[in-house]
Amino acid sequence: MASKPPDSKLIRAAGAVAWRPGPDDGEPAVLLVHRTRYDDWSLPKGKQEHGEPLPLTAVREVFEEGGARLVLGRRLKSVRYLVGGRPKRVHYWAARAADTDHDAVPNAEVDEVRWLPVARARELVSYPRDHRVLDDFAGRPAATVPLILARHAKALPKSGWNSDDARRPLDGTGRADAKVLASVLACFAPAGQVISSAAARCLETVRPYAELTGADVRAEPSLQPSRTDSAGSAALLSRAVSAGEPTVICAHRENLPGLLAAAVAALGGAGVPDGCAGPLPTSAFCVLHAADGVLVAADRYDLSDD
Repeated sequence: MASKPPDSKLIRAAGAVAWRPGPDDGEPAVLLVHRTRYDDWSLPKGKQEHGEPLPLTAVREVFEEGGARLVLGRRLKSVRYLVGGRPKRVHYWAARAADTDHDAVPNAEVDEVRWLPVARARELVSYPRDHRVLDDFAGRPAATVPLILARHAKALPKSGWNSDDARRPLDGTGRADAKVLASVLACFAPAGQVISSAAARCLETVRPYAELTGADVRAEPSLQPSRTDSAGSAALLSRAVSAGEPTVICAHRENLPGLLAAAVAALGGAGVPDGCAGPLPTSAFCVLHAADGVLVAADRYDLSDD
């Protein structure tokens, strides 16, 4: 996947409100880190590496600073401030700690970590900007299940393909994008079901993700544009929601708007959220975050923006 050159001024960073259930599955505890250099308490975060999608930055940095292996949930408020006269923007996610490596701390940057209820974390953090992120986290359910709808990666052009369109494969850029997409999707759904249009370009897009996570891919002929209908889309998305497990669905430009509308309806939403409205470019995806089968948030990811 081609990556944009880094902005000469803006510092881009990512982190998370990493959480784990409190005692007896009570109020979640969130992770704070104490940084030796600054003698401060803050949410774990760090700078984006060149060409690195921001979700991967968040996962990597929180593990490096706090030893928590994350499963990302909904996107939280980002914050902006100046560092040495340069603007810095930090993107945050709500993120469940799937595991904790206690040997990862202390390290060169962090000498102590604490898991605290949000109210106590709010009292301890050193910067008011972290209050806004913690408040956003506390405002909606922490535990969510992702329903991901993705458009396939870049395929060979129709003009140069003389066979059945359903057999038209990814081009070189698309194959490279599919590998990156696999790692990013796994940040949100490290396990779950994978449903794909039976078209080769969709199956090839989700194959690296399925290999990474060990998932089976269910080829669904009804997801090919010529076979998609509103009743079938509604039934497919209703079954996916009822399963209550992370789900990745790969489809096409032509039928993704209808599939998104059916997914939102299955989750009790009134309409496709603004963040997921409009056509998706190749390799882009929307994550619908659900709690108890109800839509909590929706986020769109276009990897070329990272």
